[in-house]
Amino acid sequence: MIPIGAAVGAATSIASGIIGSGKRKREQKAAQAEFDKNKQRYEGLDTSNLYANMENTMEDLTINQGAANMANQKNEQNLANVMGGMNQAAGGSGIAGLAQAMAQQATSNTQAASADIGAQESRNQMAAARQAGSNQRAELQGATDSRNAEKDKTETMLGMSQQRLGAANAARDAATASIMSGIGGAAGVAEDMIGTIAKEG
Repeated sequence: MIPIGAAVGAATSIASGIIGSGKRKREQKAAQAEFDKNKQRYEGLDTSNLYANMENTMEDLTINQGAANMANQKNEQNLANVMGGMNQAAGGSGIAGLAQAMAQQATSNTQAASADIGAQESRNQMAAARQAGSNQRAELQGATDSRNAEKDKTETMLGMSQQRLGAANAARDAATASIMSGIGGAAGVAEDMIGTIAKEG
């Protein structure tokens, strides 16, 4: 007697492995292409050092020579004015002493003014340099955050494509196993049939 149940089971197993074969192959191919694309993106992530060419915003600060030069010019002008006025007067010791005192006061006033201007300019330069450095650090931090976000996104997409490819490969393997099982079952049915025919003969 032909084992009908075994024959139907073998045929069903083979059919289930064959039906949808084209769709599984297309999915496997698409999953592989997506995986390859995301793997390439991941391998191409920029990992260069963003801080490598960071500029030293303090290196161009200079001594304020303008204030010192202005002080010298004003001092010389004051001395010239005082001496010019004294030349017109008769050279008594009182007038000479007054001229010297005035010249010293003029020099002191000029130095104080130029020192104040120089200090203000120095503070302005330092503030500008600090702000430039702060801006540069903020820009680099933003670039670092953006790079990390791109890395996270690429890693997630790569993981998802790995899962898709794994599922597609598993579906193909299961279909192949089903076909092989059906073929094995059919071979068993054929043996049983041959055995039965031989006995009946």
